[in-house]
Amino acid sequence: MAYVDVDGASLWYEDTGGDDTPVVFLHPFTGTTEGWVYQVPAFTAAGYRCITYDRRGWGQSREPAPGSVATCATDDLHALVEHLGIARYHLVSSGGGGYVALDHVVSHPEELLSLVVACSGGPLQGDPEYMAIGSKYGRIPQFQTLPAWFRELSPTYRNANPDGVDRWIEIDEASRQRESSQEGIKNEFTLALLETITVSTLMIAGSADLYAAPPRMRVMASRIPDCQFVLMPEAGHAAYWEQPDDWNRLVLDFIRKH
Repeated sequence: MAYVDVDGASLWYEDTGGDDTPVVFLHPFTGTTEGWVYQVPAFTAAGYRCITYDRRGWGQSREPAPGSVATCATDDLHALVEHLGIARYHLVSSGGGGYVALDHVVSHPEELLSLVVACSGGPLQGDPEYMAIGSKYGRIPQFQTLPAWFRELSPTYRNANPDGVDRWIEIDEASRQRESSQEGIKNEFTLALLETITVSTLMIAGSADLYAAPPRMRVMASRIPDCQFVLMPEAGHAAYWEQPDDWNRLVLDFIRKH
């Protein structure tokens, strides 16, 4: 547990260390390093070195003067792995972390052994073709005013695991700093840009995800040349939290092949 200084910020990171193959985790917009509590022990036991970090503006990461430096999240990630002396690694993301992951695989493909994007539509909101996918009934107009736990956790999980919901809410409420810089995306994303990705990719969708609708994720996956698409039944936007055993198995089975 330590800080690394990168371009006007100090990023908080946790590293299990060792000489095993590294896996870097990118948390969602509603998370921090604490959100990977179900993943790090499982991946470490499977023989991987796990690195988690609070992105700029989240958790315990710090900025002396928020907003004073225009930054891209992919640059922060690149600086972190350079600091750690990691040449190649598996990159695993969920939700908003998928924005960073996709930007990074386009910006630094030479660094990645594989890419996992779970429950994320990525930064494609400017692509008309992408936005045309789906129904006008996908979300109600007041969707963003609903509580985060309702938007992101599936009905099955909310009803079956109230203690897990409580802990998820605690992490979410402590995750985003009020005064912080907005991370930028370096590349202008389109479905056509996905076709240039050369890294083996796994895309995981949750069948009950109200954010990253499976039809959109399926189309994204179809544009990436070497991509496996998996749909997790009953899972919401936080599938890694709701169904960690199944999620971990899917990801570990995938990265072992690369």
